[in-house]
Amino acid sequence: MAQDFAFGSLTSEDLKLAKNDLDSFSNAAVLNEYGRASMVYNDTRGYTELVVDYHVRIKLFNRDGYKHADIVLPAYKDESGERADVLSDIKAVTINIVDGRIVSIPLDKGQVYKENATKYLTYTKFTFPNLQDGSIIEYSYRLVSPHIFNFKTWHLQDDIPKINSTFEAIIPGMYTYNVILRGPYPLTTQDGKIARGAFRIAGRDIDCSHMIYGMRDIPAFVVEDYMTASSNFKSAIYFELSDMYRLNGSNIKITKEWRDVDRELVTNPDFGGQIKRDHLFKSLLPELLNDVPDDLGKAKALYRHVQKNIKWNRYLGKYSENGVKHALERGSGNVGDINLTLIAGLRAAGLDAEAVILSTRDNGVVNNVHPVLSDFNYVVAKVSIDDRDYLLDATDPLLPFGLLPLHCINGKARVIPLKEPSYWIEPTSSLRSTTQYTLTGELLPDGTLNGQLMTHSHGYAALHKRRELANFNTIEDYIDHVDERTVGFDIVKGEIIGTENMDEPLVERYEVAMKLYDQLDDAAFFFNPFFLNRMGKNPFNLDERTYPVDMGAAREDRVQLTIKLPGTYVLVSGPDDYNMALENKGGRYLTQIKLADDTLTFSQLLALSQAIYPPESYFSLKEFFSRIIQQEKIDIVLRKTETR
Repeated sequence: MAQDFAFGSLTSEDLKLAKNDLDSFSNAAVLNEYGRASMVYNDTRGYTELVVDYHVRIKLFNRDGYKHADIVLPAYKDESGERADVLSDIKAVTINIVDGRIVSIPLDKGQVYKENATKYLTYTKFTFPNLQDGSIIEYSYRLVSPHIFNFKTWHLQDDIPKINSTFEAIIPGMYTYNVILRGPYPLTTQDGKIARGAFRIAGRDIDCSHMIYGMRDIPAFVVEDYMTASSNFKSAIYFELSDMYRLNGSNIKITKEWRDVDRELVTNPDFGGQIKRDHLFKSLLPELLNDVPDDLGKAKALYRHVQKNIKWNRYLGKYSENGVKHALERGSGNVGDINLTLIAGLRAAGLDAEAVILSTRDNGVVNNVHPVLSDFNYVVAKVSIDDRDYLLDATDPLLPFGLLPLHCINGKARVIPLKEPSYWIEPTSSLRSTTQYTLTGELLPDGTLNGQLMTHSHGYAALHKRRELANFNTIEDYIDHVDERTVGFDIVKGEIIGTENMDEPLVERYEVAMKLYDQLDDAAFFFNPFFLNRMGKNPFNLDERTYPVDMGAAREDRVQLTIKLPGTYVLVSGPDDYNMALENKGGRYLTQIKLADDTLTFSQLLALSQAIYPPESYFSLKEFFSRIIQQEKIDIVLRKTETR
């Protein structure tokens, strides 16, 4: 059976291990990791506690790995403050090789300190002393916790590689847990036996299942662009309490059915109780809905009212924190306050509106096999009008009607009607992210291009621009900012249209001047046409990606240049007309150049038609973007023809 490794006792393999023995990018590695979780009954407090012993040894290859010597240990407590995690027995040492000798520097206990993150969360922090390249750091601790629902999640994979990770779970027979292995890698060790009488309660010894889980040579999990929470994909073992058995043999079912959760939410005064407070809108509706001819107009009017008049306090939550009445009167609230207020208002107007609970992208995906209410951390509104469903989040005043923020697009969500059974939906972006750049200009004999640049942004592209705009006091300040960060051309003056109506595209109109060439006296000149929306860098660089590429929404970017030349030229060379497609109609990339008389036109299209690409499409995407970047490096070469 597994057992902990000796503290501070290094092996020859520990000393010899070098960075390139594992991979080319990791700056540290876990040499060994051991955990043991068991349960004890606290006779004094009258409840069962979880006891977790943790021990890890890490090698720091270089200075970039020193960040792994900054240790943060979380401890949680419940709302009453009576049931709290307790950390103890912290032991830590830095081990260096000095002149061929092993030198151990123990952690000064005075350097361990606590930080209150929230009223429910405290961090214990410390940093290892005397670090140098090749240092080995080692620490262990004990955690005693009253929070037994999730037992102990064991994270097999992390952002640095691990040589070995072993976890022992000793679970009394009176508790039944659903055990889930998440991630792409198989266990190298999985064993179990019965531990006779290992748990004692009320003078009785209870047998336990003693499980051992292990994995060796675990690659680092590398975070890349376009992904949801890394916890969705890292290899880990999750435990979820499903049943408890009393000493008299009776069963308490912890894992509920959805009908139980539905009843709990609908009767909860901070959820269903707030949705039912539609009477608070009776005095508002005549003014809000005056002369609004149809149900869609009513929904939009109520949505805009809540958006503009209740400010989000930046706190998440599926429950209302202060209530609909407080939100309407004080003009602020958490996610639950705002969106449950919106649902109450829609229902007051006679519309078919329901609550939808979900998990945000940073929070991870929900368990859709059976209900785990703690998986959900957000609530939005669903309104059905003329056989079409609209999902609404009124926390952001810049969101157009029917478009959820990207952090809400994260797999399945659960609709909670007040009188019918709940059901699953899978929110997707109702609008693709599109941007169109159109530059019409004239190239002067001195090599200066003067023209008008129009940018039309829709969907998430427009939302991103509007959020940028909100950071500036005036539109002029924003235009100055765009001018400063733009390489290749100067903005002479500009205007922005569509800042007030979020349902319309955002249009930027700039008069621009750019120096394409110092002077055009030579017979030939060249310039690069990819100065608008240039990619420049491939977002996909991994040798292997085991998790999906999640764009959040389909995307389309178009560029159109029309340039009047100062005379007659011929096109000597340039980027070939290009038509490249991703497999399974996943996307397209097109470029085209034409020279007719004295006018040069160039067009480009990048279309990604899927919001999510599976891991097996990763290399196709990587190659697709690589070819685009190669295309962007090619200049247009023009040669002046003889004057007739």
